[in-house]
Amino acid sequence: MLLNKIEELYSTNLTGMKKSVIRELLKLTQKPEIISFAGGLPSPLTFPVEEIADLARDVVLKEGEWALQYGATEGVPKFKEEIIKFLASDNVTAKPENIIVTTASQQGLDMVGRVFINPGDHIILAAPSYVGAISAFRGYSVNFECVSLDDDGMVIDDVRRVIADLKSKSIKPKFIYIIPDFQNPAGVTLSIERRRELLEIVRQENIIIIEDSPYRQLRYVGDDVPSLYELDKGEGYVISLRTFSKILFPGLRLGWIMGHEKIIDKFVVAKQAMDLCTPPMSQAIAYEYMRRGLLLDHIQDNIKLYTKRRGKMLEALGQYIPEHPEIKWTKPDGGLFLWMSFPEYVDTEKMFMQAIEENVAYVIGSAFYANSGGNNALRINFSYPSEKQIDEGVQRLARAVKTQLK
Repeated sequence: MLLNKIEELYSTNLTGMKKSVIRELLKLTQKPEIISFAGGLPSPLTFPVEEIADLARDVVLKEGEWALQYGATEGVPKFKEEIIKFLASDNVTAKPENIIVTTASQQGLDMVGRVFINPGDHIILAAPSYVGAISAFRGYSVNFECVSLDDDGMVIDDVRRVIADLKSKSIKPKFIYIIPDFQNPAGVTLSIERRRELLEIVRQENIIIIEDSPYRQLRYVGDDVPSLYELDKGEGYVISLRTFSKILFPGLRLGWIMGHEKIIDKFVVAKQAMDLCTPPMSQAIAYEYMRRGLLLDHIQDNIKLYTKRRGKMLEALGQYIPEHPEIKWTKPDGGLFLWMSFPEYVDTEKMFMQAIEENVAYVIGSAFYANSGGNNALRINFSYPSEKQIDEGVQRLARAVKTQLK
């Protein structure tokens, strides 16, 4: 039987892939009594159900000739024009040729791998970092060079150290992957000083930055910091990935990549081999929503809701989590997550089963480390549960924590 020998037929790319730890753990959280802080889910209260129901019929009747047809790989031109107007509100200047519309930003990450990574290449990223990016890049047999984070984001001295170490071995990293705004999972934001330093480094070393910005518009505290793409001023050292999943709704599966037009042209070639084009129907819905001037107000409504939930999460953690000099958590200025760390002897993967018994869930810290680490840490999401659930969920989490402390 072929299945008995199928292993020898799989590609080396597949053998490097692993199932998502988050997705596997979420299978354990499906009981209705469990309060989940695990997934990176927006609140369903933010979904503009009535507006989408209203405009979807109009889109089919008025725009059906192109919305129901195949589309250009680069994206529907008039939708890209709406994206350009939206970017202007973030002080970003772009032309249509600087943008390719993607099937959400996860496809963008896979396209980055296709375009830039050869087996055995080296890339630089933070420890911890977004598990979806780790998974996407690992599929291309890459070597991960990890640098640390602190409250001001990626530690630039670590970046310099890694580059110097690689250079001593005649190795040049392909790119630096970073989530500069409200990083997933840590929630920290890269300071303006470090953004400028990072750009200086890539200019000197002639490498690129992959700026992943899914949460950039969701700021609750403090002032905006210019994006790396804005600071690059069109020099071509920054490729920026954006998405509608967190600012509109994830069911659209819609995002975009920005970069120098010569680089975007290579992404077009890569996407044509993947899915020909992002669904024009999704683009048509987002286009009409933006054309009607609804998106910016919708984002402000999201910010109001998530500001309350962030505040409730920080309040509950301070009230219920046992006081201990080695128990810490970040206080994100935006985004959807915060990061908790515990004494070295605490294994959050073992504690996870205790948490499930208490009917609360989180994501283990080790899932966010490309190489190793994070065993004494975890990620918490505050956007999905209600304020009441946050309060009760943290009490349950505190009980699980207490069982692990010496």
